[in-house]
Amino acid sequence: MRTAYKVRAYPDSEQAAQLGRTFGCVRLVWNKTLAERHRAYHQHGTKTSYKQTDRALTGWKKTTDLAFLSEVSSVPLQQALRHQHTAFANFFAGRAHHPRFKNRDGRQSAHYTRSAFRLKDGCLFLAKQKRPLRVAWSFDDVDIASLNPTMVVVSREPDGRFYVTFAVETEDPEPAPDTGGEVGIDLGVKEFATLSTGEKIANPGHLDRKAERLARYQRMTARKQRGSNNRRKAKRKVAAAHRKIRHARNDFLHKTSTRIVREHDVIVIEDLNVHGMTVSARGTVKEPGRNVRAKAGLNRSVRDAALGEFRRRLEYKAARAGRTLVVIDRWFPSSKTCSRCGHLLKKLSLNTRAWTCPACRTRHDRDLNAAKNILAAGRVAAREHAGDACGAGVSRQGSSLPRSATNQETAAVRQSA
Repeated sequence: MRTAYKVRAYPDSEQAAQLGRTFGCVRLVWNKTLAERHRAYHQHGTKTSYKQTDRALTGWKKTTDLAFLSEVSSVPLQQALRHQHTAFANFFAGRAHHPRFKNRDGRQSAHYTRSAFRLKDGCLFLAKQKRPLRVAWSFDDVDIASLNPTMVVVSREPDGRFYVTFAVETEDPEPAPDTGGEVGIDLGVKEFATLSTGEKIANPGHLDRKAERLARYQRMTARKQRGSNNRRKAKRKVAAAHRKIRHARNDFLHKTSTRIVREHDVIVIEDLNVHGMTVSARGTVKEPGRNVRAKAGLNRSVRDAALGEFRRRLEYKAARAGRTLVVIDRWFPSSKTCSRCGHLLKKLSLNTRAWTCPACRTRHDRDLNAAKNILAAGRVAAREHAGDACGAGVSRQGSSLPRSATNQETAAVRQSA
């Protein structure tokens, strides 16, 4: 199993300048290679292989205009070619978007394999650097001197901070002790998560809390002259504000997902179409068969909640802890099905937060009822896939709840906001 440790780095002025040159060369190689790929495909209809890009890189270093590429380590440049080749393979396989050009204002990174770095007595030595790069190790349970990383990634955020990521191959951890707990999770925007146990986890709204300050920094940036030092300083303030929002969001997602995995043996979630929940470029929400007008605030709230990232963290943490993660079908009517008798409503509007079952007269909270139904459907799917060690990716088509013959017809529902 591969584990990554990301820590803050504090290069001196000489190391920062050398890393800046490396980032620039990596960006130039990526963009120039991508442009050559486009030209070869659109003019001649041919695809470019990794060997061709590698030979082109060697030829660039021999030219007068690009001779400075030899001043930095060749490993990050070759890794950029490999990453672009993989990006195009994922694009043609339908797993990713088309690779884009990189700019100097975004996050910069350089990947060093074992031949381009040395970790000795807890000190990191990079190629083309005489002194070790100082890092702030923040993992008390792991000794940096005992690490044997397969790759080191040095990155610089838009706000100017440097980070180092150590990729290490480790043994699979021991499964966590059983707790006997099961939980169904209904994810949303207003309430980030509603658990079948009755607990509701509020959406912290990290972006909304910082929106006013972020807007002020953005206005300051817009007033500055392009290319000036003051504009670069203002852009760093904007980047720093985004960094604080991003770190607060990551902290919330990590703590919430870790607690849920630690307390439950079986975790059931829906296969949400997060991309379809957001506003498209034309200002509409993508839904099957129709386009519905939506507010821009909904788009921002859905992206700020990071529901897809939360699912990804649940998946890998459940796999590490030996938990069962069940993902049910996104078309399962969890909100419209009575969790007590299984009655299925014909229609339930989005603004209805509570409703009474016409069959058994049970009063339901919309999100809590959905979470209970998600758990019930997950139990059925988990039993059908009992041979799956992890359980991740298990889906259930249609309704998984038993329903009597008297509850087959739909009926009107008494709604209340």
